[in-house]
Amino acid sequence: ADEVLALHGATMGTTYNIKIAGWPADSPPEPLQEAIDRRLEAINQVMSTYRPESELSRFNANISTDWIPVSQELAQLVDEARMISDLSGGAFDITVGPVVNLWGFGPDERPPEPPDERAIEAARARVDYRKLEVLTTPPSLRKSRPDIYLDLSAIAKGYGVDEVARLLERAGIQRYLVEIGGEVRGKGLKAEATPWRVAVERPDPAVREPYRVVTLRDAAMATSGDYRNFYVKDGHRYSHTIDPSTGRPVTHTLGSVSVLDPECAHADGLATALLVLGPERGFELAESNKIAALFISHQGDRYTQQATTAFDAVDRESGGN
Repeated sequence: ADEVLALHGATMGTTYNIKIAGWPADSPPEPLQEAIDRRLEAINQVMSTYRPESELSRFNANISTDWIPVSQELAQLVDEARMISDLSGGAFDITVGPVVNLWGFGPDERPPEPPDERAIEAARARVDYRKLEVLTTPPSLRKSRPDIYLDLSAIAKGYGVDEVARLLERAGIQRYLVEIGGEVRGKGLKAEATPWRVAVERPDPAVREPYRVVTLRDAAMATSGDYRNFYVKDGHRYSHTIDPSTGRPVTHTLGSVSVLDPECAHADGLATALLVLGPERGFELAESNKIAALFISHQGDRYTQQATTAFDAVDRESGGN
């Protein structure tokens, strides 16, 4: 009988969970899982800022301001990131790393005190996605400032999800759900009349419970939230979501943003951009660009949700509630 095969593993500092519907019971899953692990390992070797020998880390360490040949994969993802930066007026910015590290949310250790004005200004001088140029043919990158530092972590998990989905499809698999660190992409039906359903979590650091269930029909969903990664110092809560325009953690009431899109990398980057922009500017941008997005905000100890027209339309179409 056909069944749902579940595969689990570790990647990108988090975990992956893959479900494949209609898997033949007599077919061993090991070769497929090995292929998935190899693909994710290759992506990490390109994009990890935690690996000094990754392609991205080598580019970051290179102080040349000339064009530097890079892999097609890196150039394309940087190009995708740049489009999201342009769309969001720089709210999404893969050069924001120096400020993120300064506040203690990067590979470096957390500082005993929040950074002072001078340190913030010095780090901010290095942040601007326009100081980075990209060519996709031949694939190459150029920084106009030698100390520009790229961090793709706000889009890499989504990209990993897309790549695993593509690998499954090349293997002839048409009914699957792929999840890496909370970013998901689903295709086909789980069972005869049952679509894949995923939960948007309540943005509450104290509990893990679903806030709204979304049906995924040949779509991806990514969520950015400030509720898992933050610290409190002297009564102030510092979110890991840094606004590139101020060099400081965001202070608005938005707890999380979930975006539906055919491509998970795109959804991942957009969710980050909208979270930085906040409940008003983010919602306006999403609505006017027909982005399917769900905004969940804190109001005291309650939560309110606001979905764009496109999000409600997708959710209705796929029989969500």
